[in-house]
Amino acid sequence: MDSLPLLRLLTWLSPAFPTGAFAYSHGLEWSVETGDVADEASLIAWLQDTLAHGGLWSDVLFLRHAHRADPEHLPALAELATALAPSSERRLETLAQGAAFRQAATPWPASALTNWGDAPLPYCIAVGVLASSQGVAEDEAAIAYLHAATANFISAAIRLIPLGQMAGLRVQAAIEADSLAAAEASRAAGLDDLGTAAWAADIAAMQHETQYTRLFRT
Repeated sequence: MDSLPLLRLLTWLSPAFPTGAFAYSHGLEWSVETGDVADEASLIAWLQDTLAHGGLWSDVLFLRHAHRADPEHLPALAELATALAPSSERRLETLAQGAAFRQAATPWPASALTNWGDAPLPYCIAVGVLASSQGVAEDEAAIAYLHAATANFISAAIRLIPLGQMAGLRVQAAIEADSLAAAEASRAAGLDDLGTAAWAADIAAMQHETQYTRLFRT
């Protein structure tokens, strides 16, 4: 078995990989401030909605299409992903992490990223492109991306609510099926299936822009 692609994927989506993911909460900080997310149960519901109807659904769909796309089609795909960010902080979240991911990934060159230039690069697009160039299977990349994102949000919630580490692990276990379902549903989805309905999370991301006390950039 060729384990090198898996090893690389674990490296790229590790919390230690310098994308600055720890600085972003996807609007969760505002949701905690207002009491919408206050315990394990409400955090699980927030994550489930984000996976099925929110930003992570769009992200995993874009990742898959970036993984499959010819290089000449990637700029238009990245432009669409950038345009669909529902707030300035969501745009910051994806573009800042995309730029950091591209810079950190230089030891594993992908021609489409190397020649990207100064155009905005959403994080999900960058991960999909690099995974494809290094022989990482699309399904594995999609699942790992969703796991890394939800783990980061749970880590933020542990600090914000606050929750204990064991509570965080229970939440992670509780959403495993939801992460797999989102990855599975996105496999056959086309760009016409893009769209979100997690309105509370989107509004929270907008409200966070003027939140008085903030630990996170978004």
